[in-house]
Amino acid sequence: MQFESLQIFCDVVRCASFSRGASENKISQSSASQAVHQLETRLGVRLIDRSKRPLVLTEEGKIYYEGCKDLVARYLDLEDRVRTLNDDRKATGTVGVAAIYSVGLLHMSRYVKTFEERHPEASVRLEYLHPTQVVERVREGDVELGLISFPRKWSELVVIPWREEPMVLVTSPSHRFAHRGTISVGDLDGETFVGFDSELSIRKAIDRFLRRHDVEVEVALEFDNIENIKRAVEISAGVAILPEPSVEEEVRAGTLASLRIEGQDPKHRLTRPLAIIHRRHDKLDVTTTRFLELLTGCELEAVGPPATRRVPAASSS
Repeated sequence: MQFESLQIFCDVVRCASFSRGASENKISQSSASQAVHQLETRLGVRLIDRSKRPLVLTEEGKIYYEGCKDLVARYLDLEDRVRTLNDDRKATGTVGVAAIYSVGLLHMSRYVKTFEERHPEASVRLEYLHPTQVVERVREGDVELGLISFPRKWSELVVIPWREEPMVLVTSPSHRFAHRGTISVGDLDGETFVGFDSELSIRKAIDRFLRRHDVEVEVALEFDNIENIKRAVEISAGVAILPEPSVEEEVRAGTLASLRIEGQDPKHRLTRPLAIIHRRHDKLDVTTTRFLELLTGCELEAVGPPATRRVPAASSS
């Protein structure tokens, strides 16, 4: 049984797609399907229910996947350690990163480009997901790092504070506020808003902020991601409060306007905290460590073997 078949199986399951799993391994969809079929023939059981979309694991498949993904991860880490024995700064292989939608494709692509230029034998597999899915992907070990907002404490995860983003009022260019540059909190009273879904942490933070300043707004539309909110604001469906970096491109292009919010309680200024998470009891491999160092601005000299390196910025909370 070839290791490559196990890796293909794990990627097909992780992507819930034979075509995407094949793409991850740079093979055809039929080759990926054949690799999984050979595993099923060897085991004498069906691993994947192909009649459902997206693909669903059978009970036997769930057990096999849980064991295989850990086995594949350990083997890839072993390969990386062997390759880097003579150069503990050398990163190889792939680091998986799951990020909330609003971290921004353009912003993250710069990090990925810089990382892959510095480490030609390494790559980053970046996924954009709902916040709960980001946490789940990291918790299950499907990706090495997660990027989330408004982090809380998880017993099984390490949380590394990343950055605080100021929040601004965002309007269409034709809105009466658009050319003011700044706006007081009180002026928002009675405005029509485009908001985040009510269960999201960022929505709860905005609602608390408005309540503290005795401001009531009418939420006309709700979405679970910033891109949809921006599109709704562009067509004058309402105004929104969003992280400033997430609208920089649109403001430069003139499709949106942003205003600093004045009159905030200094003790309760509205910002969006971002954090990096990884599994608490996993040792970060050299490639993950290098990418984490790039994200946190800690391009450090090696202080130990790649498999046991710790990033000083890591928090236990």
